[in-house]
Amino acid sequence: MIKKIFTTFILLIIFSVNSFSAGTGSTTTSKIKTDYAKAVDIIKFAKKYEKKGKIEKANKRYEKAQKLLIKSNKKKPLQPDTLNYLGFTTRKLGDYENGEKYYLLGLEIDPNHIGINEYLGELYVVTNRIDLAKERLKVLESCNCEEYNDLKEIIAGTKKSKY
Repeated sequence: MIKKIFTTFILLIIFSVNSFSAGTGSTTTSKIKTDYAKAVDIIKFAKKYEKKGKIEKANKRYEKAQKLLIKSNKKKPLQPDTLNYLGFTTRKLGDYENGEKYYLLGLEIDPNHIGINEYLGELYVVTNRIDLAKERLKVLESCNCEEYNDLKEIIAGTKKSKY
C-alpha cells in the first residue's frame, strides 16, 4: 500500500514538472499570434480612432486588418468569426455589398452568430433596409446580450452605430 502511494506521488511530481516546463519552455509557438488574432487587435485600435473622429487612421487599420483576415480565411476557410470581421472591415471601408456577402456566408455556417447578426443588422440600417435589420434583431431576441439592445436602439434611431 505504501509503495503504491509513493509511486503515485512520484508520478504526480513527474507529470507536474513536465507540464509546467512544457508551458514555460523556450519555444515561442504559443506566443505567436495568428493572422486572425492580429486582425482583431488592429480592429480594436481602429475602433478607438474612429470613436475619436480620426477616420483616416481608422481606415488604415481596417485595411490592414482586412488583409490579415483574408490571409486567415485562406489558411482556415469559412470560420464564422473570421467572416464576421471580414464583413465588418469591408463594411467600415464603405463596401457594403461585399461586406454583406461575408456576413451572409458566415450566417450559412452559423445562423445564430451574435456578432454577424448585429453587424449585418447595422449594415441593413445604413443601407435603409429596416425590415431586414428587424429580421436580424428577431434572431438576437433570445440571446440576452447587449448586441440585441444595441441593434434595437440603432433600428429605432435612438442610437448611432458605435462601429
